[in-house]
Amino acid sequence: MLTLYHVPLSPFCRKVRLSLGEKRLECQLVEERYWERETDFLRRNPAGKVPVLKVEGRFLSESAAICEWIEEVYPDPPLMPQRPEERAEVRRLVGWFDDKFHREVTSNLLYERVNKKLMKQGYPESRNIKTGAQKVKFHLDYMTWLLDHRRWLAGNSLSLADFAAAAHLSCLDYISDVDWNRSQNVRDWYAKIKSRPAFRSVLADVVPGFPPPSHYADLDF
Repeated sequence: MLTLYHVPLSPFCRKVRLSLGEKRLECQLVEERYWERETDFLRRNPAGKVPVLKVEGRFLSESAAICEWIEEVYPDPPLMPQRPEERAEVRRLVGWFDDKFHREVTSNLLYERVNKKLMKQGYPESRNIKTGAQKVKFHLDYMTWLLDHRRWLAGNSLSLADFAAAAHLSCLDYISDVDWNRSQNVRDWYAKIKSRPAFRSVLADVVPGFPPPSHYADLDF
């Protein structure tokens, strides 16, 4: 049995959960209040971050490394293509969402609206929220461009790039911060990906004090 120490509205944790779910791997979820920096958790990951995956007494950290481990140990169904240049494109887009999108959008919207309250770090900064709301438009337009040329974000097959993007967008959708009317292509892509069995546990998440909107778990929006 695998054990994942996670936070429900962490896009990095969700990316790992989606990878595990797509490969139909059973995993026990343990919610971790990592910001409290408890000694036991710091022993599992001295960096003090989630996700952390426990595998036969060993602990794996950093979402990208965990997802690569999952892919190497459980290659079916594949979430990385065979050709090196296609794999590079998947990794580029995973980096895009986990770095650029996270820095410009997720941290300015999700972290301001939810994380600050959970961590008791004060009130949301309206300037950051405005920045995130503006930046997300650019990213949705970029995704539209990609999907105009490809079936999935990185190519013709579902990949880890799709799960990285969906992990971030699902967190934002939980707080109603995605304008799904901006792009029919992105809306159709998200409807398709959130209909997969791997998404079921994500759509069942409920964070106390932050109820999701009615459309959140609706597969047809």
